[in-house]
Amino acid sequence: MSERIGIYPGSFDPIHNGHLDLISRSRSLFDRMYIAVLHNEEKRPLFSVDERVAMIREVVADYPDCEVASFSGLLVDFVRQVNGQTIVKGLRAVSDFEFEFQMALMNRRLHPQVETVFMVPREDLTYVSSRLIKEVCKLGGRPDGLMPASICAQLKERLQQQEAL
Repeated sequence: MSERIGIYPGSFDPIHNGHLDLISRSRSLFDRMYIAVLHNEEKRPLFSVDERVAMIREVVADYPDCEVASFSGLLVDFVRQVNGQTIVKGLRAVSDFEFEFQMALMNRRLHPQVETVFMVPREDLTYVSSRLIKEVCKLGGRPDGLMPASICAQLKERLQQQEAL
């Protein structure tokens, strides 16, 4: 039997507890998990790809079955590169479903052997998004408890650097 490899793609700018919940729970479904950080400058990320990869590696260091890598271009090309079979996508609300459903169908068209699994985060994390956390921080709010403390500190530092410019 071949190794079951799952890929959890995203921007992760920055990673938060909703992401970590899905990573933690999806690990039981696969022998190996890739957290695949998208390189897409059109999204104007706050952190570079290398910074995001380093952050994620820090917070999943206790998970030997998780690997963190970056990719650009088509997700299905990355899936092929790592011999993956399944893409893991998080759904926070019904509004996420329409876009993710379209992406899953396109990915299946491009790579018929790949499956997409939709997962829902814990109920208390369904509203959490990187965009919302960044906005709250920029306006002086505290994202404590929504992300690991080390990531929160890096986020606050980056926002302070931007404000100083």
